[in-house]
Amino acid sequence: MVFLAFATTSLQSCFVARKYQQPDIEIQDQYRNVSTNDSATLANMPWEELFTDAKLNNLVREALNSNLDLLMAVERVNAAEAYYKQGKMGYLPSLNLGANGGKYELSDNSMSGVSAGGNGPSYENYQLNGTISWEADIWGKIRSNKRASQAAYLQSEASRRAVESALVANMASAYYQLLALDAQVEVASKTVTNRKESLETMISLKEAGQVTEAAVKQTEAQLYSTQILLLDLKQNVSLLENTISILLGRTVGDIDRGNLADQEINIQLETGFPVQLLSNRPDVMAAEFGLKNAFELTNVAKSNFYPSISVSASAGFESLKFEDWFSSSSIFSNVIGNLTQPLFNKRNIRTQHEVAKAKQAEAKYSFKKALLTASKEVSDALYSYHTEQDRYEIRKQELQALTDAVSYSEELLNSGYANTTYLEVLTARSNALSSEINMINSKFNQLNSIVELYKALGGGWKQK
Repeated sequence: MVFLAFATTSLQSCFVARKYQQPDIEIQDQYRNVSTNDSATLANMPWEELFTDAKLNNLVREALNSNLDLLMAVERVNAAEAYYKQGKMGYLPSLNLGANGGKYELSDNSMSGVSAGGNGPSYENYQLNGTISWEADIWGKIRSNKRASQAAYLQSEASRRAVESALVANMASAYYQLLALDAQVEVASKTVTNRKESLETMISLKEAGQVTEAAVKQTEAQLYSTQILLLDLKQNVSLLENTISILLGRTVGDIDRGNLADQEINIQLETGFPVQLLSNRPDVMAAEFGLKNAFELTNVAKSNFYPSISVSASAGFESLKFEDWFSSSSIFSNVIGNLTQPLFNKRNIRTQHEVAKAKQAEAKYSFKKALLTASKEVSDALYSYHTEQDRYEIRKQELQALTDAVSYSEELLNSGYANTTYLEVLTARSNALSSEINMINSKFNQLNSIVELYKALGGGWKQK
């Protein structure tokens, strides 16, 4: 025991477990095409303040309470927390209590039976004992295991936040897309009505000899194509409502919503600096906690090369007679010190260490990729937002020009220029409808790019 105590004290200076340090990863000073000197970032804004539509906010709240992916992520956190609590108890000794008793009769053919002349002896034995064992953390194995379990727990919590952030963004994106589809359905419905009236007008003009049968059939075909477009849009509305219902964790059905014209996100798009993604993006944080976990498990694997020192003790009562079981003469105790050095184990320890190092390197690359991807997504969202702003303004001008073209072409048609202008009327009407549909898409893309930027910066999981 004196030797074990001395060994425990002297070997502490040989501690082999290294402390984690964040790897050197080059992080750009600014996002691409962005110049800022302010650390303020959209990621710190609660989603309740970003979205002004009360119905959207109600849907987001419902999703955060009942979305099945998020609920599964919460259970994964609970499981990781249980392992973390277990890891914190690694320094404590193990204590077991056992009791047994009974009558034992040995075989006549056993060594004891033969030595007794073929009559196997029988006897009773009763035992109550407690056993305690404790391992000295010479090489930091227990500490590394504790830190590894803590990193795994924090990784699961960060992953839950990533699911929450994605859920908020996906709900907002799906909601805006649904409003855009509603607006397109309204445009298509009005167009169907207008084209029915145009068909009646063309029939009247044909009867008056101003247009040919071809003009009537072209107008009729254009009506049918618009009716098909309307059916497609209504189908997309129904499918998207079903998708949103799944996000809400409920059976499919109607979704309460507003309209696209009322949707405005009037905020300053603050991005902060790329280095802030390390603390704002949950997936980046999860990747780094994964690296910490792999790092500590590599420490554990390395410590297996070194000897382990443990102490075990047991004490209790043992007697061959039940009536003497708990007498003072039945007390027994022992204390044993163990020093174990692995020598040959079919390369298991070396293999475990090499695998742990490989997983650590993989986790490092995963962390770097997560950070690079996060920076790219911010840059993509910013560029998309500015592009959609410009595109929306151009589409408004395009729609106005095409609307005027329809008006002028119809005036020419009604003025007797039938043989040369009815195809122009059909073309102008088709282009005007496409332009109006595209302008609605552009409005949705503009809103969606802000949502994507919010998610890319790491918004959506911080509480108000």
